[in-house]
Amino acid sequence: MGRRALLLLLLAFLAPGAAITLRPTLRTLGSLHLPTSSTSRYAVARNYSVHYFQQKGFMWDVAKELKAMLVFAEHRYYGESLPFGHSSYKDSRHLNFLTSEQALADFAELIKHLKRTIPGAENQPVIALGGSYGGMLAAWFRMKYPHIVVGALAASAPILQFDNLIPCGVFMKIVTTDFRKSGPYCSESIRRSWDAINRLSNTGRGLRWLTEALHLCNPLDSQDIQHLKDWIAETWVNLAMVDYPYASNFLQPLPAWPIKVACQYLRNPNVSDSVLLENIFQALNVYYNYSGQAQCLNMSETTTRSLGSQGWSYQACTEMVMPFCTNGIDDMFEPRLWDLKEFSDDCFNHWGVRPRPSWISTLYGGKNISSHTNIVFSNGELDPWSGGGITEDITDTLVAITISEGAHHLDLRASNPLDPSSVLLARTLEVGHMKKWIKDFYGRAGKEELRDF
Repeated sequence: MGRRALLLLLLAFLAPGAAITLRPTLRTLGSLHLPTSSTSRYAVARNYSVHYFQQKGFMWDVAKELKAMLVFAEHRYYGESLPFGHSSYKDSRHLNFLTSEQALADFAELIKHLKRTIPGAENQPVIALGGSYGGMLAAWFRMKYPHIVVGALAASAPILQFDNLIPCGVFMKIVTTDFRKSGPYCSESIRRSWDAINRLSNTGRGLRWLTEALHLCNPLDSQDIQHLKDWIAETWVNLAMVDYPYASNFLQPLPAWPIKVACQYLRNPNVSDSVLLENIFQALNVYYNYSGQAQCLNMSETTTRSLGSQGWSYQACTEMVMPFCTNGIDDMFEPRLWDLKEFSDDCFNHWGVRPRPSWISTLYGGKNISSHTNIVFSNGELDPWSGGGITEDITDTLVAITISEGAHHLDLRASNPLDPSSVLLARTLEVGHMKKWIKDFYGRAGKEELRDF
């Protein structure tokens, strides 16, 4: 039997480790403090896509099972798809064409091109798949182009993370829950560490001690303390995102269940400030030096690879405006308010643009999506992004799948002997929906042929 379908994998990820900038208030995804050299941005972008799709082994398996062609569609301005080459990130004039709407139109044109040029592809159904921002794109693609794709799998796709559709504190609350469940007093130790850092950094001697105790590559001064705390907080967020049941190297080389490993060092919050920070270092070391290769910890890095942070930073400053906040009670972080005006000013100073906080909801519908069909939304309960995802069925064809032991799009990763039963079931359900979409497509095509006869 010949090819039965095309599977379109949409490449994009929610920033490197979903880096949430916390300076001086919780802002949004992606760092606003990026390299200013257009050359460095170009070089970093080129490494993005290869690493991303190497992490997504599920598609290879499902393509074989469905006798499908697998197409990796790279998002404009990410990877090597740079419309102005080295100048693509030069200024807002060159970046003006970086939008999700334009990217979806690219995917539609790509599919039309493939169907015209690949023998046997013209009358085949197309299914969109993606994780993280790619999952959002997959869902939106089905919504906006239902005549082009018959269905979509949207894994870890926080399409409700906009325009106050959910409380701004949900994300960090889930991060805290992950740590609290992974070890006794783990989240409480982290909560108490912020004041300990503040007290120890009050003197020059304390700053020198912190530099040595945390094995930092560069000496701290009083102006670095907020950055230090932001860097530590981002590390805990990244660990929550990649809390996989086996060793992985998506953001950093990590052991299985890395939060449990880190929490082994954070069992007692009732210790002196110096002992607490020494324990914090041991937990940080799980993330930054599990391989044992690092001579020191670099506060300017939280991932070993770029996952499209430049492009995402611009999008976060225009359309992808995701509010985040903390209160220090329901979460283990210092209290921070969401300040749209401050965020807008930062965006203008960095990119020369101002955000449109309600545009995504206006464009794609927010919670009002019940008129659409054939979208599977999968979310892992360990994934902080699940708070902004679709976690309950909306209709019979807008289906939610929950993975109780899953972190960020675990279901899209390659099969592993240590996969929990919840992700095995999720994948079975996802493939079942895809088979139904394909069957329905051919059923409709057969009826049309009979009518034409």
